[in-house]
Amino acid sequence: MNVRHLATRTAGPSRPGPPSPPPRAPAPPGSSFADALRRAQEGAPRPLTLSAHAEQRIEQRAISLTPPQQEAMSEAVATLDAKGARDALLLRSDAAFVVNVPNRTVVTALAADDLTARVFTGIDSALVL
Repeated sequence: MNVRHLATRTAGPSRPGPPSPPPRAPAPPGSSFADALRRAQEGAPRPLTLSAHAEQRIEQRAISLTPPQQEAMSEAVATLDAKGARDALLLRSDAAFVVNVPNRTVVTALAADDLTARVFTGIDSALVL
């Protein structure tokens, strides 16, 4: 018996391919990649996210973070991003925030009374709001 003959005997019957996936439902309006790209090109700043540590500090120190304040911070981070900042200090009259600019994430927050004699390391930029 030759090898080719054995190969055809052990291969078994051919199997059909995997089942085709069910048809996808159309995406809701405004959720396509093209829509996201258009929004990004319009210059609307992406919202900031808060790290778990920052959330704790904001709550512990009773720091206000209203929607208009968040918007101002988001615009400030967009400005810092355009200037090439990586880690920045945002100073408000009542608080300070350390922000990772590329990730748009608030890393920590300090109330105004915590700002005396504080040294901020690991930042490359600062912006006063």
